[in-house]
Amino acid sequence: MQPLAKLAALAVIMVLTAVVPARAASVSPDDTARFLAGMPPSAGSPLTPLTQDPAWQHHARLFDAAFAQLEARQLAKIRTWANTNLAAPRPTMFYMFSGPDFLYADAFYSKATTYVLSALEPVGSVPDLTRLSYGGLGYTLYNVERSLGSILSFSFFITKSMKTDLRAGQMSGTLPILYVFLARSGKSIRSVSLITLDAGGGVHSAGETPGNAARGVRIVFAGSDGVERTLYYFSTDLSNSGVRNSGFLQFCARLAPGDSLIKSASYLLHAGNFTTVRGFLLADSATIIQDDSGIPLADYDPRKWRFLPFGRYAGPIAKFPGMYQPKYAELFRRSRPIDFGIGYRWRSFETNLLLAIRLP
Repeated sequence: MQPLAKLAALAVIMVLTAVVPARAASVSPDDTARFLAGMPPSAGSPLTPLTQDPAWQHHARLFDAAFAQLEARQLAKIRTWANTNLAAPRPTMFYMFSGPDFLYADAFYSKATTYVLSALEPVGSVPDLTRLSYGGLGYTLYNVERSLGSILSFSFFITKSMKTDLRAGQMSGTLPILYVFLARSGKSIRSVSLITLDAGGGVHSAGETPGNAARGVRIVFAGSDGVERTLYYFSTDLSNSGVRNSGFLQFCARLAPGDSLIKSASYLLHAGNFTTVRGFLLADSATIIQDDSGIPLADYDPRKWRFLPFGRYAGPIAKFPGMYQPKYAELFRRSRPIDFGIGYRWRSFETNLLLAIRLP
């Protein structure tokens, strides 16, 4: 090859290398989480050039403001409350009917090392953000923003809206939301793996277990203290027929006793077809933090539990008629004050929070 021809060929190779990103360059889950959360990824990440996109910069400003307000309005106050009122938190916390709500799991039980979240919403997936189509980045980020609208404003997901939002666009399921909440809670993701359970509660890699087994994700992460922690989210039916063969409660039993959180649970634990999960929570929880949509007060054995009511019981919202509990109202006549809102009654002046502590 002549010298000029060699130079021309080399120039073409250099141009192609500059224009086409190397396929071998992979994006870490932690960088993906930070990017989706509107936080800069690590130096040298393949996602760094995308932070120059005006859509991402708008997304970052929006989330900076929204999470700062949420931190001041609720999360910081919840952590203060938990430090004052939870004397001996367990290593494991259970959060049934949670959706992808790691934010409040972490705020109430920040000292846990294993978090088990569960709901009907699918695990989903996170696409390769470097390969989104032109204009796809702004649409993807908008879907994330829309999915988080209710929980950032009211402290809970609106189930009907979430079913639509978590199936929209190229990003689906709870996993992108879990990523955002982990990043915004100051966590660094170490590894992510899709898993399934067998009927006995054993954990397997995704696709290994057929049938009605619960499908989930295991995320290993660390906070500012460097302690490695594990978050499990399972997409599973928590009704009596759903948990019978899913292996989910058998999996939870291996981690029990734990601390439990129940909020904005659509009063499902008041129904006759959720007695199995209700029984598990009462038998295998050291503490239960709940609003009135959780376990009915009548189902607690007062000989086994100590009750600390906080806030004001204003009764259920109009969407859930017939769920008023006279015993709950009587208990809350001697409640302690609370400076944050939670659950369907998300305004602090009408919120109710019950801390149930199992007696030794």
